[in-house]
Amino acid sequence: MTLSKIATAGVLSLGLMTNAATAQQSLRDVGYVTEGLIAVGIAYEISEVCDSISARTLRGLGYLNQLQNHAKGLGFTSAQIDAFRKDKGEQDRLEAIARQRLAAMGATPGNAASHCTVGRAEIAKESTIGYLLRG
Repeated sequence: MTLSKIATAGVLSLGLMTNAATAQQSLRDVGYVTEGLIAVGIAYEISEVCDSISARTLRGLGYLNQLQNHAKGLGFTSAQIDAFRKDKGEQDRLEAIARQRLAAMGATPGNAASHCTVGRAEIAKESTIGYLLRG
């Protein structure tokens, strides 16, 4: 085997080991996925409380699919993704973070006007949250 073939085999092996190592980490630790889910949660909450802003359902489903594809690209299996998605503890944790962030943005629980203000600001900023809303 030539030196270039050995180097190529080493690089390929390293790439496979990197994917395997990534798959061994918890999906909870993948910031792109968890931040995306938090953004979806905030957008959903705004759309539920503020009558003048609605969720862009198809866009939201596409975004969730994008998050799933990202996780798969990192080496996570469909079973691992489903387990994470169905984990009640993770759901509660992400929901708590989303509610804390929404409050920090100025939305008061039960106050539709404050949710509308936050929603309109996110739409104007063209943030991920705003991308998921129509107002």
